[in-house]
Parts: sequence; C-alpha cells; structure tokens
Amino acid sequence: MQTNTIPFETISPCDYADALPRQQFIDYAIKPLWSNIPRIAGPAFTVKCAPGDHLMLHAAIYRASPGDIIVVEADDNYAVAGGNVCAIAQSRGIKGFVIDGVIRDIAQTRENKFPVFARGVVPKPGAKKCVAPLNTPVLCGGVSVNAGDIVVADEEGIAVIPLEQAENVFTIAKARAEKDASMTLEQWREQHVDKVESTLKALGYSD
Repeated sequence: MQTNTIPFETISPCDYADALPRQQFIDYAIKPLWSNIPRIAGPAFTVKCAPGDHLMLHAAIYRASPGDIIVVEADDNYAVAGGNVCAIAQSRGIKGFVIDGVIRDIAQTRENKFPVFARGVVPKPGAKKCVAPLNTPVLCGGVSVNAGDIVVADEEGIAVIPLEQAENVFTIAKARAEKDASMTLEQWREQHVDKVESTLKALGYSD
C-alpha cells in the first residue's frame, strides 16, 4: 500500500500511541493556536530557521507540495510567520504548520481556519537573512523529523510516524481504534477492571 493512499487522518494520535514510542510524540507545549482545530495528517516538509530568522519558512511555502505539513525548527523569540504567509500556504494546499517556535497575526489565521500548531504568539517578526537547505532532518518539540515522515496533529497531540514504518503503524492504530469503537462503556469497564485488579494482585497489592 502506498502511503499516499492511507487515511492517516482518520485515526487519533491517541490510537497511534499503541504503535509508537513516546519519543515520536511532539512536546505538548506545541499546541493548537485556535479552538476546535481539525485533525490534519500528511508528509512532513521540513524547515530549519536560524535563530531570529524566518527566510526558509517563507521560501518553503512556495516549494512544499499540496497535502504537505510544514514542520519547522525555530526559536521562540521572533515570529516565523504571519497571517499572509499562512494564507498563501493554505491557498497552495498545504495542510498546516507544526512549528517549534511562534507566529503572529493569529486572528487572521483563525478566521481563515488554517491549522497551526506552535508554542504561542509573538508580535515581532524575525529577519530574512539566513539561507539553509530545506527538507533536512529537524528537531521539533524534541522529536527528530525527516522529510516525508507522516505527521498527525490535532487537539490531542502530534504524532510523527517514520515513513518506513507508516503502513505498519497505521495498521496497529486502526485495530486499536476499531476495538475501542466496537465496545460499549460497560464492556470497556468490565475489561478494564479485570485488567486493573489482576495487575494489582500480580504485584502483591491488597486492601
């Protein structure tokens, strides 16, 4: 199965937790910048911005492909994007930004419903002076992200799925999601209490 035919966005990051180690989930400080943000999923287009600079993100919005998610390693002293940059990215079919850093003009971006996950908002923009290669490995929220890795992001968190593991990870996560969906709360409770009590007994707990 080609990864571009797999509906990664149909599965919550919580279900991907069954298939991925903790180090594949981005720091929770990188969060949705507006309420009721939709889940997005797609291949990472990676960008590394020099401290205080945002040139390469501005270059990336014209180079990423429709369906990509731009993943940025930056600092949080200066905004790396504003409302117009987000709007142009959206118009080109880019699904969203995941930024280890900050943006500005959040009101415009919220109004346009362009998904941005970042550390926050700062009014002051960075400079455009530093050139760096695009689509090289970046560190975003403690996770090493390579170009083409699958990113799944929503209000629950952000999963980074290594491309070579993507099909297997999706299969495991889908099975978990389907299992949970097939159970009533009472069925889940019965299974849960059995597991909790048997684990406590095995560990020597008594009350």
